[in-house]
Amino acid sequence: MKKIYLDNASTTQLRPEVIQEMLNSLSTDYGNPSSTHSIGRNVKSTLELSRKIIAKLINASAPEIIFTSGATEANNWILRSAVKDLGIKRIITSKIEHHAVLTTVQALQKEFNIEVDYIDIKSNGEINISNLVTLLSNDIKTLVSLMHVNNEIGTVLDIDIIGRICKQHNALFHSDMVQSVGKTEIDLQTLSVDFIVASAHKFHGPKGIGFAFVRKNSGLQPMLFGGDQEKGLRPGTEALHQVVGMTKALELSYSNLILERDYISNLKNYLIDQLKELFPDFKIIGNREGFYTILNILLPFSEEKTAMIVFHLDMKGIAVSRGSACQSGSTKPSHVLAEIITGVDLKKPNLRISISYRNTKDDLNSLIFELGKI
Repeated sequence: MKKIYLDNASTTQLRPEVIQEMLNSLSTDYGNPSSTHSIGRNVKSTLELSRKIIAKLINASAPEIIFTSGATEANNWILRSAVKDLGIKRIITSKIEHHAVLTTVQALQKEFNIEVDYIDIKSNGEINISNLVTLLSNDIKTLVSLMHVNNEIGTVLDIDIIGRICKQHNALFHSDMVQSVGKTEIDLQTLSVDFIVASAHKFHGPKGIGFAFVRKNSGLQPMLFGGDQEKGLRPGTEALHQVVGMTKALELSYSNLILERDYISNLKNYLIDQLKELFPDFKIIGNREGFYTILNILLPFSEEKTAMIVFHLDMKGIAVSRGSACQSGSTKPSHVLAEIITGVDLKKPNLRISISYRNTKDDLNSLIFELGKI
């Protein structure tokens, strides 16, 4: 049975070139980048070249790129240090953020007694910008944490406008860009954002590696303590094979961005058209103009089919989800959906279908066929 993978917002398949790059590194780059002998220096040189390449791709400077195990670690580190070391007394966020942000903010509120304000969310999943301006009118040292692309419904934050608003009110701005780095252009010289985070496995790189952008002179302090790696901000011997895999994946993602974005966008539009024919009453959660890789839909099925729909598709070799990966096994609606839809709609089966360059129209036709059988 052919496997059809339509859960790319959870993780992505490695590009073949990335696997080869990592195998080469595992074979030859065995030295410790902190060692002073030639073998270590060569590894250090490769590490710093990777940092420069990543920085150039998002128009940052190399010292502003800090390698981490992924976005969860980076989010925890940035938010915690902002409160503990930078004197942040309030965090403004939304209730549809990833749990790596939401639960961290809740823990900081309990531990440090900071204020937490949640921005109003519109029915299409977008934040209410005027509400943000109102919240920022209070003169208190604030960090705003808002994700660029929502991982469940694909709504896109106008990060340029939010950054300018934060700057006008002297607030720090942190953005989880896990779903957008490698999938859309990022220019950190023009955006007024202080911190971003990214995970390689979301753009066809390896799991267990990511990076944080920390704007120079931020004052952040380490969450862990040990050696002087990563400017002393993230101690521990760097996993070079992971770093070079991430770098290769990001290079390929940006070199192929225009072609792959057009291709994936066409697939998404095709899927929407097919769904309309099969289920005239289906609904898109968020809006059709959301991020091109993600489509979250409500299906006009009875409530009792909610628990079995993903299972049925899985039995047919089709991988989709009902939300983020950590929630896909639950029959409860996600915290994101619970914020923007209510009543009868909240009980209807929903699917998050997330597409990559590796998918085809045949994949989508198979999905439509199986949904029709349900």
